[in-house]
Amino acid sequence: MAGKLEISQATNGEYKFNLKAGNGQIILTSELYKEKRSAIAGAESVKANADDDGRYQRKTASDGSPFFSLTATNGQVIGRSEMYSSESAMENGIASVKANGPEAEIVDTTE
Repeated sequence: MAGKLEISQATNGEYKFNLKAGNGQIILTSELYKEKRSAIAGAESVKANADDDGRYQRKTASDGSPFFSLTATNGQVIGRSEMYSSESAMENGIASVKANGPEAEIVDTTE
């Protein structure tokens, strides 16, 4: 089963997207956008940048948990991962974004 980019509306009326793997697990979450078209553009940016390892920023949270951000060519963060238990788990998350992102179908759940 292929991954998908789900556009949804937050309780405050803003929009976001989640990249989900084929098993339905969320592997990347966007920031909140005021307009749906901006969230769709962000999802398109995932498709364009997901397979480029140079677009990933590997980071460590204050509690020591590894996580990553996917960035656009201009350096802006497109989406962020969950917190992982280890660096190898984080690398598996990046591999999942690379595998699912470029071909993910954009699904608008707000309609």
